[in-house]
Amino acid sequence: MLSRTADNLYWLARYMERADCLARILDVTQRLAQLPAAYGGSTNEWRSALLTAGCAELFKQVHGDDATEQNVISFLAFAPENPSSIRNCFEIARTNARSVRTALTIEMWETINSAWLELKRYSTKSMTREELARFLSFVKETSLRFDGAAYRTMLRNDAFWFSRVGMYVERADNTARILDVKYHVLLPDSEHVGGPLDYFQWTSILRSVSALTSFHWVYRESVKPWLVADLLILNAQMPRSLTSCYQNITRYLDDIAAYYGRQGSAQRLARSTLTRLGNSRIDDVFQTGLHEYIDDFVVENNRLGSTVAEQYLL
Repeated sequence: MLSRTADNLYWLARYMERADCLARILDVTQRLAQLPAAYGGSTNEWRSALLTAGCAELFKQVHGDDATEQNVISFLAFAPENPSSIRNCFEIARTNARSVRTALTIEMWETINSAWLELKRYSTKSMTREELARFLSFVKETSLRFDGAAYRTMLRNDAFWFSRVGMYVERADNTARILDVKYHVLLPDSEHVGGPLDYFQWTSILRSVSALTSFHWVYRESVKPWLVADLLILNAQMPRSLTSCYQNITRYLDDIAAYYGRQGSAQRLARSTLTRLGNSRIDDVFQTGLHEYIDDFVVENNRLGSTVAEQYLL
């Protein structure tokens, strides 16, 4: 496969996964923002959404410190000046899909193309909260349709493996950012850990990654910060956990290496990160600092993305 084709497939999957994550971030932020003041008081949910998405600095250049609900929704969902807005994610994904049209199945192409056409119906200028909810559902359903189409219709060859690597690298980054920003930003100084607002926020985080039901199946007790972190970092049964993502990344990178007959630095780095996750215990993570642990992981995950690009995509 040409490196350009592999690059398009890799980033196509990443941008589709990124659009899904942004929709989930906006969904959970809106839930938190609608919490009655008597329940937990005023918090900084919309600024936290920008930090989670990694767009805080760019937002400040455009809107200054005015992180209102309307500005943040517009910036994360529709703003052309934000390269990672949902609209731009879909447009870049479609451009990549057109470049590798023959490597995609009919179902995958139709999912992307129909979503791109449907996107033209939405505009932040006239969007009510009900319309926003429908828009976010549309984005999440599109991502699910694309993921399902890829999984059920693609040949298990290098095209499939590169797209899967891209999807799981992006998913790992998104899960880590969501977990980190909740732990350090969302809870105001006036609120205590374990209080009603803290409980509601952690529950909302689990909802944002479709993990609330799974949490209760696994732990069978009330929501606690260290159990949420354990589920989203170390539990391999959870599809969006960091461990699960790296099990899949390692598997598909090994498939690529076997297909091309050569291991490389990307395979070694993925196995190293997976081993680190496997040797971690949630008590040790909290003792040394969850933020520091997540920070190190995000750096390693970005390094893996760069290594994959250097090894295969350039």
